Amino acid sequence: MKVQPRNADGFCKSPAAGIVAVLVYGPDTGLVRERAKTLARAVVADLNDPFRVSDLKADQISGDGARLNDEMAAMALTGGRRLVRVRDADESVTVAFQALLKQPPSGDTLAVVEAGDLGKSSKLRALFESDDKAAAIACYVEEEGELAVTIARILGEHKLTIDTDARDWLAANLVGDRAVARGEVDKLAIYMMGASRVTLEDVRTVIGDSAALDMDEPALAAADGDIASIDRALGRLFGEGTSPVPILRSAQRHFQRLQMAVYHTTRGQTAQQAVKALRPPVFFKMENQITNQVRRWTLPNLALALDRLMDAEADCKRTNMPDETLCARAFFQVAQLARRSGA
Repeated sequence: MKVQPRNADGFCKSPAAGIVAVLVYGPDTGLVRERAKTLARAVVADLNDPFRVSDLKADQISGDGARLNDEMAAMALTGGRRLVRVRDADESVTVAFQALLKQPPSGDTLAVVEAGDLGKSSKLRALFESDDKAAAIACYVEEEGELAVTIARILGEHKLTIDTDARDWLAANLVGDRAVARGEVDKLAIYMMGASRVTLEDVRTVIGDSAALDMDEPALAAADGDIASIDRALGRLFGEGTSPVPILRSAQRHFQRLQMAVYHTTRGQTAQQAVKALRPPVFFKMENQITNQVRRWTLPNLALALDRLMDAEADCKRTNMPDETLCARAFFQVAQLARRSGA
């Protein structure tokens, strides 16, 4: 069955009875990991328990469907429900799960399957969506408004309220990876222990120099025309398993903000005034860099840059080229535009 987005978090905390396997997939790798872990802990509290948890990779079952069936049929020596986690799943595991769902072994073992972005033509996704003994949960990148609601909810769990400008600044800077966002918000909650209200100053103090802002680095480098820095930043993000789609979306937001600031300079504001007027506010350590970018870019070239970035995101979803290649090519094209703008 297909789990609707509004029901996804609740389902992960308490999977429906009779479900044998759950597929968690999508471009937001952080959200995939978070929801898969929530599902896993609904079955086994200690995920390091070797008697109740079996960890498999796709290549361990793609050529050996019996391995999956054996793990699902095994009984825990210490008692309790068992969990089978399948990481890095792709189309190659479809046949193994077809066999499992056709005739699942007795018992109440749950398989939690983590995968990347699966298109509508994916046979694996179609299998989990159509079988009543399975469930599929999509994990798409949250928009800023959705993430703002999530941030307020997470802080509410810690008995904290957050000012609107602080919440919006957080959402703008953490959008793209749910796991990173949750980690940073939890860190903020620990910092605020004993308080009841989070301000923009609090947020900047705790999150400002955080690795959570690494997602901005390729966009900032591209806007400067710095190809070497783009290469380093993308290499680091890809190495950490970050999906290209949220990186491209982060860049789109950056260039939309540049577009807004440059537009205001054509109406008489200085570059510095235009940057100061942006909402959510620019992190103070980035103000000089972004002010220089506003001076560098023109509205026509910003429109071209946004076209390159949006086309790359669309290509990631509809072509067979590696997503990382498409993403990097778009950033390098934007950097060339930056050099042309600054010439």
